[in-house]
Amino acid sequence: MNLKRNVGSLDQWLRIGVGVVLLGLAVTGTIGAWGYIGVVPLLTGLLRTCPLYSLLGLSTCPMNPDKAD
Repeated sequence: MNLKRNVGSLDQWLRIGVGVVLLGLAVTGTIGAWGYIGVVPLLTGLLRTCPLYSLLGLSTCPMNPDKAD
């Protein structure tokens, strides 16, 4: 499975952070079960690809991703 990267580094870390926080709050019961939606930003951050970005033709990656990392 070859997915095109469209999530840049800052975007990636923000997504992972938000995902972990939401999941942590859901697991501890601080917020309701809707907190499990944190799986979405967590996975898109880890995989560095966002299906919504692909549909909208957006990308936060640098022009040449090979030299960015």
